[in-house]
Amino acid sequence: MAQTGDKNGTDDLRHLLDQMSLEEKITMLAGKNVWETPEIDRLGIPSLKVSDGPNGARGGSFFDGTTAACFPASVSLAATFNPDLSRQVGKALGQEAITKGAYVLLGPTVCCHRSPLGGRNFEAFSEDPHLSGVLASEYVKGLQEERVAATVKHFLANEQDTRRFSINQTISERALREIYLRPFEMVVKEADPWCFMSSYPKINGKHVDAQPKFLDTILRKEWNYEGLAFSDWGAASTVESVKYGLDLEMPGPPRFRTPEAVNKALKSEAISESDIDARVLSTLELLKKVGKFDDRKTTPEEEAIDRPEHRALIRKAGGEGIVLLKNEGNILPIDVKKTKKIALLGPLAKYAAAHGGGSASLNCHYKVTPYDAFTRRLGEQVEITHSKGAHIFRVYPDLETGCINARGNPGFLAEYFMTPTTTNVPFLVEEFPRSSFTTLMNTRVTGCQTVRFGTNYRPSVSGSHYLSFSGLGPSKLFINDELAVEQTEPCSDAMGFLLGVQKEVRVRFKFEAGKEYRVVIETHPSPVSNAEIYLLDNQCSIHLGFIAQEEMEQDVLAEAVSLAQEADLAIVFVGNTTQWETEGQDLESMTLPADGSQDHLIARVAAANPNTIVVNTTGVPVELPWLDAVPALVQAWYAGQETGNAILDVLLGETCPSGKLPISWPKKYEHTGCYGNFGLDSFESRKVEYVEGVFVGYRWFDKFWGQEQEVRFPFGFGLSYTSFEIKDAVVEGSISSDPIAKVKITAKVRNTGTIAGAETVQAYLAPPVVDGFARPTKALVGFAKVELQPSEEREVQIEFGRSDAAYWDEGSDKWRVTEGAYEVLIATSSHPEDIKVRLATAVKGGFVFAA
Repeated sequence: MAQTGDKNGTDDLRHLLDQMSLEEKITMLAGKNVWETPEIDRLGIPSLKVSDGPNGARGGSFFDGTTAACFPASVSLAATFNPDLSRQVGKALGQEAITKGAYVLLGPTVCCHRSPLGGRNFEAFSEDPHLSGVLASEYVKGLQEERVAATVKHFLANEQDTRRFSINQTISERALREIYLRPFEMVVKEADPWCFMSSYPKINGKHVDAQPKFLDTILRKEWNYEGLAFSDWGAASTVESVKYGLDLEMPGPPRFRTPEAVNKALKSEAISESDIDARVLSTLELLKKVGKFDDRKTTPEEEAIDRPEHRALIRKAGGEGIVLLKNEGNILPIDVKKTKKIALLGPLAKYAAAHGGGSASLNCHYKVTPYDAFTRRLGEQVEITHSKGAHIFRVYPDLETGCINARGNPGFLAEYFMTPTTTNVPFLVEEFPRSSFTTLMNTRVTGCQTVRFGTNYRPSVSGSHYLSFSGLGPSKLFINDELAVEQTEPCSDAMGFLLGVQKEVRVRFKFEAGKEYRVVIETHPSPVSNAEIYLLDNQCSIHLGFIAQEEMEQDVLAEAVSLAQEADLAIVFVGNTTQWETEGQDLESMTLPADGSQDHLIARVAAANPNTIVVNTTGVPVELPWLDAVPALVQAWYAGQETGNAILDVLLGETCPSGKLPISWPKKYEHTGCYGNFGLDSFESRKVEYVEGVFVGYRWFDKFWGQEQEVRFPFGFGLSYTSFEIKDAVVEGSISSDPIAKVKITAKVRNTGTIAGAETVQAYLAPPVVDGFARPTKALVGFAKVELQPSEEREVQIEFGRSDAAYWDEGSDKWRVTEGAYEVLIATSSHPEDIKVRLATAVKGGFVFAA
């Protein structure tokens, strides 16, 4: 294929650009709708479709579209420390995007984890910029091998979701360069991504697109990036961003780049037509790269394509990312021959934690819960019992079972009206499978003023059942034509509402089994979103939650404890659901939800059965007040649609655990460097300062070994069912000003255990200490993962160069490498006790180099 970097390809596109009128060029500066760029039929310029997201190609529908394969979240992928696997996942995601007719995928998310309370941490790789950059680069390469553009996001500093649309973040230049820009720089230089997405927050007073520094000076001029840059949805903030390097405003139709606004900016000389030409040319180049000028068609989304090879890859990647954090007495793997009864307990035992909430969520082909996996594979060998043990509802689950709409189909019917009342004929009718809907990103309902949303509900059991109700705008709930709940004002947190974390009105209603109840909701759009983002203005959304009285009032804790007492083995599945860990809202604390119920459950079960294993499924570290009471702890992350099978593979030893923590795991949130300067702390002020500077994650905790603030589990840590020896490590070469020169580390790794397994050798560089200048004790500069049979020995190699040894000198605005003695630390985690070999290298003369 001819790439746009070829002279003929570029000339052809410039010729096409020359044929465009100014009006047509302005049209190309913004999307035409939520997911597509505009076409220019006169010149044969096609439209291009994009799709969320980083762990699955969702397609055009935000909630209930055609099913798709759900891959492990990026934090789970990072825990594999396996670049080859990341590339395979990227390639598979490219294949998935094509099935949705999309040739741009909105991923990967490359922002570093700054705080354990980051609501969207799971969607990004790691706290460490090097690990993030390496794995993201391979992901991008795999994706673009399928001629699907990767979109590296969110550029820049989208580490928190609280007030993310308006927050002003004060970040030092050194922290920007060494931590937050670094993974993006690595991806640009190593993988040539075809798209970049700009972020919402202000950085040092201005939005990214409202200043030339990031998109133009750093991304394009310093890093020589030649791809397309477009806004996060609704993140464009100025017409001047045309000059500052933002090629495309998304979504469409435009808010800032209307023909009137662009022509006004041209007239005032705030922008020039050459600026517009540069932006449009980027879009044309992307169309060529992904093959749209080769008649690559937009595939309809009606058919779900569930590939067996993708199922296998998801299961492998999910299992390889699982981290064994504790295994006292080698209680794992489970010895099925000696185990007669297993109690599967906890609110996540029958919940498939495939993904987090927000843009990473999708309608999976299927999801395997832990309970599904156990019963299908062990049900004939072992007696399996179950109790959820705790309720962790943030909002009640959707009403679904027993609902038949007016067309006689399961679910609800939404009728849309252009009037403030429902007396006229609706202009559109849609079916929904459950008791929630939204008009957001539904281009067919523009201008809607009222929605009637209803079903006929026939309960299977009688009782005073529990209902929860909320609307984005003013809403009423009727049951058999009687008003049950009225919400007179718009929702106070529109984004929270959309993502299922809103506060709701809760009521009780007496239902009789077998009797039919007409449930109808009327709702109106909220004129102002209360989410600080215009996309939610004038949208309608509804949620009706339902829990049966018997389920709500059952003593599930006592039940779980009783089952634990009777079992040979108790496995407690705890963690977060999409209601608790999601884009749009940061976590309130490091404690498991809700109100200590899961911690209390584990403590009670561990007291009842000493053979208690805890499987935690979150994208972030959590407090572990019960850790000393349980012999085993497994961190499962969000492992995709095969999560239950991946977990069981590890618990049974069919997969030897090899995952390593891509984050530091604090004992308490108060011990972190950003404590008091993150998330909800900034809600009212809309300001946050990155007070910890470059001391993020293990760089911070390296200060506190042997003290109360010492990390619970260090970055890079993870146990195995076998053991390894690292020996004969040597270092060759030295750090120099030559940008091509590399320091080469070689070491031999031997499997000294009795089963096959994999070890990750980590190389950290410790710089010389310079009086009066604070640098992290060490930083990861490379890693190598090796799979070994029992007694097998293999050599691994790791290389690093001057960029890995440098720090940002704010005085000269350049990278600086200090003269002196450096230590190369060969380790299996960032903890000092896990350093296996210390090697020496030196820089004889310090030097600087440009960004």
